[in-house]
Amino acid sequence: MRAVWYERHGAPHEVIETGEMPTPTAGDGEVRIKLATSSVNPADCYRRRGQGGPMDGPRTVPNSDGAGVIDQVGSGIPEGWLGRRVWLYNGQRGGRAFGTAAEYIALSFDLVSALPENTGFDAGACLGIPCMTAHRAVFTDGSVEGKTVLVTGGAGAVGHYAIQLAVWGGAKAIATVSSPEKAAHAKAGGAALVLNYRTENVAEAVREFTRGAGVDRIVDVDFGGNLATSLTVLKANSAIAVYASNGNRTPTLPVRELMQKNVSVHGIVLNNCPIAARRQAQADIARWLATGRAQHTIAARFPLARTADAHAFVESGAKLGTVLVTI
Repeated sequence: MRAVWYERHGAPHEVIETGEMPTPTAGDGEVRIKLATSSVNPADCYRRRGQGGPMDGPRTVPNSDGAGVIDQVGSGIPEGWLGRRVWLYNGQRGGRAFGTAAEYIALSFDLVSALPENTGFDAGACLGIPCMTAHRAVFTDGSVEGKTVLVTGGAGAVGHYAIQLAVWGGAKAIATVSSPEKAAHAKAGGAALVLNYRTENVAEAVREFTRGAGVDRIVDVDFGGNLATSLTVLKANSAIAVYASNGNRTPTLPVRELMQKNVSVHGIVLNNCPIAARRQAQADIARWLATGRAQHTIAARFPLARTADAHAFVESGAKLGTVLVTI
C-alpha cells in the first residue's frame, strides 16, 4: 500500500517519507479500513516532534483519525460490517505505530464507528479525537440539560464541537475566542454569547449574561491561563473539564477557593478515558450526526504525498478547522 511514515523525530519536511509498505491485515477483534481521508491533529505533530514520548516502533505512520470503508474483518467481528462506511479515532496512539496516513489501517473494532449516510468521509475524518474529547469534556459530569457551559477557545476543533454538543444536550453555550473571524465561527456553532478575551472582560460579561448566577461547566483549552477568570464565573457545585493548559502548565492551585465552591476539576486525555465513556460518546455522536445539524470545519486539504505540508500547516497556527489528507 501507499503510505507516509517517519523513522525518527523531527520537523515534518526533515523526517516524513512517502512510499510503499506492506498492507496490514485485520487481527482478532479488528477491522481493516480502506481509508478515504485522514486528518492531522496537533497531537499528531507533537508525537512526530518527540513531545509525546518515545516512538512506538522503528517506523511510525502518523495521524490518529480518519474515515473510509471496512474491507476486511478479523475473528469475532460480524461480516455484516464489510463494506460499511466508518470513522475512527486514536489510530496512531497508545502503542499503535501505524496511523491513518496510508491507504489502509487495521485496528480494534472499539475505535471504529458507523458513518451515517448524511456525513461524508471528509466530515467523518474531522470527528475522531476532537469530537470524542469534546463529548467527554461536556458530559463528564453528566447531563447538561438546562445548564450553562463556558467553552474557552470556542473556535478550535475541540471547542467548536463542544459548543455544538452542549447545545445538542440542552445547554446554553458561552464561548471565548481571540478574533472576529473566530467569533463568527463560534456563533455559527450555536454559542449564545461569544466573547473576545483580548478585548472584553470575560468575567464581567459572563456574570451579566447569567444575571450573576455564573456557569455550571467549563470546557477549558488553557486551564492554567484561565484559572483566575474561571474561579470568578463558576457556580457552586460546578466543574472544569481540562483538555489542555499550554498557557501555564504548572499553575498554583487555589485549593480553598475550589473547595468553597465545590468545584470538580477533570483532566482529560482521550486514550485513557474509561472504555464505557468512549462508547457512550460514540453512541451520542451517532445520534447527534443523525440530526443533520452537525458542522464540520475543514481548514485545508492535502494529498497523501504532501502529508509533510499538512503537518507544517497545522504547526503554523494559521488553521481554522481541521487539516485533511486525502488518500
